[in-house]
Amino acid sequence: MAGRLTVCPTPIGNLEDLSPRARRALGDADLVACEDTRRAGLLYERLEIRRPRFVSYHDANESDRAWQLAQQIERGARVVLISDAGTPVLSDPGYRVVRTCIERGLELEVLPGPSAITTALVASGLPAARWRFEGFLPRRGGELERVLSSRDTVVAFESPRRLPESLAALGGLAPDRPAAVCRELTKLHEEVARGTLGELARRFRDEARGEIVVVIGPAATATAGADIGFAVDALRRLVQSGARPRAAAGVVAALTGTRANDLYRGLTGRDPRQ
Repeated sequence: MAGRLTVCPTPIGNLEDLSPRARRALGDADLVACEDTRRAGLLYERLEIRRPRFVSYHDANESDRAWQLAQQIERGARVVLISDAGTPVLSDPGYRVVRTCIERGLELEVLPGPSAITTALVASGLPAARWRFEGFLPRRGGELERVLSSRDTVVAFESPRRLPESLAALGGLAPDRPAAVCRELTKLHEEVARGTLGELARRFRDEARGEIVVVIGPAATATAGADIGFAVDALRRLVQSGARPRAAAGVVAALTGTRANDLYRGLTGRDPRQ
């Protein structure tokens, strides 16, 4: 039998979310590549599935392990790739082994299934026609401004410890931007808190618990000249108060959805790239 790699999503909380197809793939595997062999073993135990051979596959050994797994597949092994929870590759290890199998012409099977990213996006109630996944929220203020300037809905992970600080920073930049904090999705203590970034910053002043996804609504699109004029006027007042033009332009751009270069040009009459 020809070998293959099966990318298999696993439940992010509720075991009933495992599809029959995924359960069959887990049961038929010759080898399971997983982030944590103990967690993988617990999953098999709870599902009452025959336990195959496990091999660790994580950020530290991904490059070497990808070639080893590809060689196993070439010898006819049915290899299943899982992460600790959800869909592999999406902010989890797995990209290198997928690319290696594609480059070597090996059979690749990707199963649909649970993902905290798409679950949070839908649960947030925010626009989902255009969206992007940010990974974990950035730490620097300038990078947060970039996130807020997105014309698409943004989905990002955040740690419980960092959540209050990140929300305070985001709320300071764009207090009226609609957002949602999705915590412990599909689990017993699931919570979806919706509101503005300012409201959510006040609500989550203390460290939260569990797995957290933050969803931020898109920046407003400024199309009328009056809108841009208002933004330039706001920038001018900030500069008159002592703010640096370039930095202030980035903040106003994040708040209004205008382009920072357009604001800077409107303020100074010069192209910021020159």
